[in-house]
Amino acid sequence: MAEITRFAPSPTGHLHLGHVASVLHAWRAATESGGRFILRVEDIDTTRCRPAFIADLYADLAWLGLSWPQPVRRQSEHMAQYRAVLDHLAAHGLLYPCFCTRRDIAEAAGAPHHAPDGALVYPGTCRHMDPGLRAAKLAAGAPHALRLDMARALQWPGAATLTWHELGEGPQPANAAAFGDVVLARRDVPASYHLCVTHDDALQGITLVTRGADLRAATGLHRLLQHIMGWPAPCYSHHALLCDAAGRRLAKRDGAPAIRAMRAAGMTPQQVRQAAGAEHPISAVSSGTGSL
Repeated sequence: MAEITRFAPSPTGHLHLGHVASVLHAWRAATESGGRFILRVEDIDTTRCRPAFIADLYADLAWLGLSWPQPVRRQSEHMAQYRAVLDHLAAHGLLYPCFCTRRDIAEAAGAPHHAPDGALVYPGTCRHMDPGLRAAKLAAGAPHALRLDMARALQWPGAATLTWHELGEGPQPANAAAFGDVVLARRDVPASYHLCVTHDDALQGITLVTRGADLRAATGLHRLLQHIMGWPAPCYSHHALLCDAAGRRLAKRDGAPAIRAMRAAGMTPQQVRQAAGAEHPISAVSSGTGSL
């Protein structure tokens, strides 16, 4: 099967070796199947994402020998589409406004209960809010997030028995409940990663999602959103993360060495690919014209 894959970085810093490993997983999955590789820029967080980082990631990827169809989809340009998804979920009674701060949540949580991504599972404070008080807060313009009512979402026909397909492993149980009432639109950003990534994978016809193992657990939540929205379910392939000498995964916030610094130091694209654990040369893959 010819796979359509994607690499979807968030331009909050420069690409590092972990990104190289991830993008090459996607690239080779498309190459080996005679498919298509798509680049997407996930820049919904306008407080942290920078246009300069977008230009630099294009340059770094091209230097590595990759190409992709144009135009590149930038999520910040499509907020109205994500709003339409939120409106759809709200119309089915699956969203509610949450006025709690992080401190409120921590104080109300009691014994800490963490979701697979490390966040505190929301205790449901605003889910039980008096409707009159909720309406008054909204009318007054009180800052709020929008949360998925997980209990109601899991009552959607077929939701309780969802699975997802992991390449090489087969069907996996989709445990969305572990995330609790997850945020789908933040207080400061009118959408969330979970919402945007599932929407865009469906819109762009992604058939195989290749990404790091740290996002494996989130696949259950993504399958739930796909199911409720009637979007197709891609296959998934979660790869191991690159770690530093201390065993920590490479991350921008921890100062992982940037590809640009390696370029400046005189390393070749092949040497960078080798350092990322990908020793074979880049081979051609159809760029197509279908990026949205």
